[in-house]
Amino acid sequence: MPLPKPPAKRADMLNADDYSSQPKPAKTSARSSTRATPAKPARAPVLELVGKEPLNTPAFQQTVNDLNPPARTAPAAPKRAAPAPVVAEKISDGSPSFPMRSTPASASNPSLSGTRRRKGAAGPAKLFVLDTNVLLHDPMSLFRFDEHDVYLPMITLEELDGHKKGMTEVARNARQVSRDLDALAADMGRAQSDPSAGIELSKTGHKDARGKLYFQTMNLDAQLPIGLPQGKADNQILGVVQALRTQQPDRDVALVSKDINMRIKARALGLPAEDYFNDKTLEDGDLLYTGVLPLPTDFWERHAKGMESWQQGGITFYRISGPMVPVLLINQFVYLETPGATPWYGKVTEITGKSAVLKTVKDFSHQKHSIWGVAARNREQNFALNLLMDPECDFVTLTGSAGTGKTLMTLAAALSQVLDDRRYTEIIVTRVTVPVGEDIGFLPGTEEEKMSPWMGALDDNLEVLARGGDNTAGEWGRAAANDLVRSKIKSMNFMRGRTFLNKIVIIDEAQNLTPKQMKTLITRAGPGTKIICLGNLAQIDTPYLTEGSSGLTYAVDKFKGWPHSGHVTLARGERSRLADFASEVL
Repeated sequence: MPLPKPPAKRADMLNADDYSSQPKPAKTSARSSTRATPAKPARAPVLELVGKEPLNTPAFQQTVNDLNPPARTAPAAPKRAAPAPVVAEKISDGSPSFPMRSTPASASNPSLSGTRRRKGAAGPAKLFVLDTNVLLHDPMSLFRFDEHDVYLPMITLEELDGHKKGMTEVARNARQVSRDLDALAADMGRAQSDPSAGIELSKTGHKDARGKLYFQTMNLDAQLPIGLPQGKADNQILGVVQALRTQQPDRDVALVSKDINMRIKARALGLPAEDYFNDKTLEDGDLLYTGVLPLPTDFWERHAKGMESWQQGGITFYRISGPMVPVLLINQFVYLETPGATPWYGKVTEITGKSAVLKTVKDFSHQKHSIWGVAARNREQNFALNLLMDPECDFVTLTGSAGTGKTLMTLAAALSQVLDDRRYTEIIVTRVTVPVGEDIGFLPGTEEEKMSPWMGALDDNLEVLARGGDNTAGEWGRAAANDLVRSKIKSMNFMRGRTFLNKIVIIDEAQNLTPKQMKTLITRAGPGTKIICLGNLAQIDTPYLTEGSSGLTYAVDKFKGWPHSGHVTLARGERSRLADFASEVL
């Protein structure tokens, strides 16, 4: 039996003559006979498209004639064993599939075509005019706008040049931006380059940046209100935004600035202005990982099936599987408090597939388990002391309002593990030197003496620990503790390049750190080192830093679920009734 002529085009349907000339399937096995049983003699003509008319109807014949050229005589082919029929295979729901016209992958998905789609359903790419403070805040901000374009006014380049000198973080960022711009604009001086065509931001290896960079190469006339001085840099940038919106009415042009007043002036002039959001880890601080999860009252009933329990070293372990397992994270604390029943406190130690292992935590609220005379006064403090005393936990973050005991518990745990357990060799304390009010100027003395005014909170907590350790350590213990801590107060300015071995590093006021500074400090840790970050996200003093973009928020979000890190948000203050009331009403 001659075979039908193959289709002339890809995914074309067979014409009626070729389709009717198909041989019957050979009954070679039980499976093939099941798929093509003789109990259905009208197999070929009753093949249907899902939801369409039968293939042997006049409507189908007319459709075939419209879609295909006239039938041509198929060349003769040698006879061979009955081949598998070229028919639509039956899919799982009982309806036959049918070859339809396909669409190239590049047409259905523009990202597969290898070229950037400049226009789409939303029109051309947006054009973002960057303020200087955005580049100084994040030197990689040029490459953070995905497929959209970036425009730099000449006054922005002038301000960058004015900030590049010095050893501050702002100066380092300005120099980094200048180097990136130099690499991008390396070909602009040549004759074949057109400045108005823009520069591909991906040319330096940043593949996520699919937009273009445009420089201001000519004077742009913009009519600003008389009350705005034309010579001020902010007003010149506003004039550039207004001129670009006039020149390109079919394109979205927006100002991006970290300066709130700059955005207010732009919106007052009817110009769209946005904050720089790429540095924000979270949009809402309330969504930050707390490290503590309350369990529902029916937790044990819902997870009783297949639960295993055992004891090891005086600690009870539970292996559970159920609906709560997907929401758990390693080193996350869980608790169950019901009226009339003993509360249960545990920690997630392992997650394997659909099962998790919980273990009971040590009760540091009892005085016999106190650390240097410090006992936990509430649930969250007990969880925090479990993390601070855990030798397997290398990175601990504690957040909470003023008076929740962050510094006191951290110093007590550090002194206990250095002087009593000899687990670490020394304690290093550092913090960001950002003043609350006006700066008092240069400070005399050595590095430790210069840092001592910033460590007033450390001295206050050492006094509390000295009084609490009278019965155990004595006068010698108090003096040793004071010397151990006060002699290792370091400035963050000299941390780059250092490596700490078998030490406890305490970073106080960590909410004032940027994500880059936080990375610099955490990567100083060597073997056997424990890093503890303390901070209150409601007391950020660093300019242009918010709760969502703080380095402390960044670290908490990135380290959650890592087996050797933990976080606890302390909820209740324990300083005094006056401090607690002031935190609520002021």
